[in-house]
Amino acid sequence: MTRSTRRLALHALAAGAALATLPLQSAHAAGAPRVALIMKSLANEFFQTMQDGAKAHQKEHAADYTLIANGIKDETDTAAQIKIVQQMLVEKVDAIVIAPADSKALVPVLKEAADKGVIVVNIDNKLDDAALKEKGFVVPFVGPDNRKGAKLVGDYLAKQLKAGDKVGILEGVSTTFNAQQRTAGFQDAMKAVGATVVGVQSGQWEMDKGNTVASAMLREHPDLKALLCGNDNMALGAVAAVKTAGKAGKVLVVGYDNISAIKPMLADGRVLATADQFAAKQAVFGIETALKAIKEKKTQKDLQPVVETQVVLVKK
Repeated sequence: MTRSTRRLALHALAAGAALATLPLQSAHAAGAPRVALIMKSLANEFFQTMQDGAKAHQKEHAADYTLIANGIKDETDTAAQIKIVQQMLVEKVDAIVIAPADSKALVPVLKEAADKGVIVVNIDNKLDDAALKEKGFVVPFVGPDNRKGAKLVGDYLAKQLKAGDKVGILEGVSTTFNAQQRTAGFQDAMKAVGATVVGVQSGQWEMDKGNTVASAMLREHPDLKALLCGNDNMALGAVAAVKTAGKAGKVLVVGYDNISAIKPMLADGRVLATADQFAAKQAVFGIETALKAIKEKKTQKDLQPVVETQVVLVKK
């Protein structure tokens, strides 16, 4: 092997190693637009469902676009998600459809992508308006009104409460817009019924963390009547905490997302209600928005800022 051949081989190995650090899954359509779907943790059933819906859509429209699906391992690993965006720029994708792990931290790298001609579409967790304005950046948000969805759930719970009842809120990652909006929706509903919110604590969107936070709230407030959880993962943890505390049937639990794991708990009453924002369709709506922009040769600044999608109450 010559020195130049050896050098090329080493470069190829290094490139392969770099790509191997990212969980890339591609569906190819030769000559068609390349769309990167960048999600949060695929350990969360909600995002796995989102990915499955996107893959099914691409399969049905195989000639129309190539899909590159990505997800980070930990929903709080913002740095890893930024690296995936940077890798997609190296891959020369035509569009990025992203559920950002952080509403502010992803804005600079996404602006960099748009400046290079990549269409950027925001799903699931809305990017921060002030951060976007600071960059002079317009990104369409395709997704539900999280505050409205959480209020639907909170209003249903409120029918089981009376003024003065104590409740706790398990929030997602507190720097994310959807976590903040769901908390606001829960608080709207609790204020309307006169319930007392004794605490809002982050469960990081995770079952184990949700269990820890719920357990602490139950210990601190033995007369707690309900736990309002910003997603179903945390609701699963809260249900376990309620059982461990010996308060099954005495402390009501609600969630958000309508993942399959929550359905048996809705059926037997361990969870009172949740919200369905149609995970399988969310990514598809974002992908279709990006493809339409590409087809119509629109630039980022030409895109509609909000495309609201449906969210509904789910109960027993």
